[in-house]
Amino acid sequence: MALKYIDQVDLQGKRVIARFDFNVPLNDSGEITDTTRIDKALPTINYILEHGVKTLVLMSHLGRPKGEPNPKYSLEPVATYLAEKIDQDIVMTESCKDKGIRTLLELPQTKVVLLQNLRFHKEETENNPEFAKALSQYGDIYVNEAFGAAHRKHASTYGINAYFPRAAYGGFLMKSEVESLQKIVDKPRSPFVAIVGGAKVSDKIKIIERLLTNVDSLLIGGAMAYPFLKAKGIEVGTSLCSDEDVKLAKNILAQSSAKKLILPVDHICSKEFGGSPVKVSGANIPEDLMGLDIGEQTLAHFREKLSSAKTVLWNGPMGLFENEDFAKGTFEVAKILAGLKDAFTLVGGGDSVSAVNKSGLASEMSHVSTGGGASLEFIENGSLPGVQALKFGL
Repeated sequence: MALKYIDQVDLQGKRVIARFDFNVPLNDSGEITDTTRIDKALPTINYILEHGVKTLVLMSHLGRPKGEPNPKYSLEPVATYLAEKIDQDIVMTESCKDKGIRTLLELPQTKVVLLQNLRFHKEETENNPEFAKALSQYGDIYVNEAFGAAHRKHASTYGINAYFPRAAYGGFLMKSEVESLQKIVDKPRSPFVAIVGGAKVSDKIKIIERLLTNVDSLLIGGAMAYPFLKAKGIEVGTSLCSDEDVKLAKNILAQSSAKKLILPVDHICSKEFGGSPVKVSGANIPEDLMGLDIGEQTLAHFREKLSSAKTVLWNGPMGLFENEDFAKGTFEVAKILAGLKDAFTLVGGGDSVSAVNKSGLASEMSHVSTGGGASLEFIENGSLPGVQALKFGL
């Protein structure tokens, strides 16, 4: 069964309750420092409002307030920013269960309502059916636009679907994410090359094992590479490398599919984290140095493997890209992907998304996922609980 999206339903006169991912970073003054997640939601919000809805109730979480009200995690800054962007008044509730919300929704002047942080209620993360039912009473139609939270079986992303049989839809961002990730999961065009970086093997063990069955080549860079190198008997100096990760890397290297792995053959190192850069021309890292980026020979090898790729997944930076002395590997990978005009290129995962944005090349990628952990889980499992519930109901 195919997912249904909001452009497939008549919204005229309907009450819509929609789950978004407004989990934006705030500074100490409570100001939003990156509005990307809200901006990405605007096409769906504007579409709903332009198609004659009676009311639109917006809901989201922000941060981890641990199931009780905390002013630090109020959605008030989101309400202020959103009201400016859509040029409409937004009524902000004190909680998700205010007794006056249903009355408020009957008032002719009420058009857009933002519920206070869902996670001010412990029932949200517990997927409490009564809480899901209470939320469902604010709408005739449910829209899930929170792909970044669709891997959680929470009341607003999962349980609520039980109260909207044949009336649950995805938004445009959900559509973009699901359709793009399916190009990675369902018969990706070959050659399929994945690039995995970041820190811990233990965090990405499932996705590495899943990818090894599907890819033609798996390029490993960043701190992710050092446990694999050490497991092969190569010296890694003082590089980030736990015993647990080395053990996991040994298990992966023992598999027949390990021949698809491409590891660094040279490095940019330093005596201390973020210190002066030192080029190391071989795979072995001297005992007093730590690896902080991939070297030129490795980049050349990666470039060769990527040159003929038709599908590319990139998750995780190649080094300490926040420091320009160790950013070249990551930004060069972004440039290589930007130049692949006949390939489908998907960037998923927090740090690689941040890196590709910083490189200024995000618009050159086929898709940059907003999902972080959700996009990885989708690739690991072929779907997500929130997507499945939207598709089939509960």
